[in-house]
Amino acid sequence: MPRSRRNIGLISTVLVYVLLITSCKTDAEKAIKTETIAFTKEGQLTISEAENETILTQLDIEFAESEYEIQTGLMYRNTMKKNQGMLFVFPDNDVRSFYMKNTNIPLDIIYVNSEFKIVSFQKNAKPLDETSLNSRLPAKYVLEINAGLSDTWGLSEGNIVAFTRD
Repeated sequence: MPRSRRNIGLISTVLVYVLLITSCKTDAEKAIKTETIAFTKEGQLTISEAENETILTQLDIEFAESEYEIQTGLMYRNTMKKNQGMLFVFPDNDVRSFYMKNTNIPLDIIYVNSEFKIVSFQKNAKPLDETSLNSRLPAKYVLEINAGLSDTWGLSEGNIVAFTRD
């Protein structure tokens, strides 16, 4: 075999070897990096007792109103502060169904009707669980907060919800 063909063969072999080595990365290097989804305060929400208007809690809230925002909700988030929540706003008063697919934090899900009264709860919803979590009665709004807070704050059906936008 002529020397130039041997050199080309050797160069080709070395090139393939180098490509193989550089393309073999560790699992850590191959890991997909995702951005943390940060909370964006878009308003404030207050929950009060119906009888005497005593304020039970106030929260900073993010709104979920578009189809995409409603479908995504708090998915892929790893934390949420005690004074934060997400308020889903629907165009009508109807029985609602939520699930925890791709949601990493346990939540209390609070269903609120068009008169701004809490009509039902789904407490301590488990992360990543795809079980359907329905409202007992029609709701126009759904508030998601950290699991256990509805009990900590003493929330109950009939409490009044009010919110403002920033």
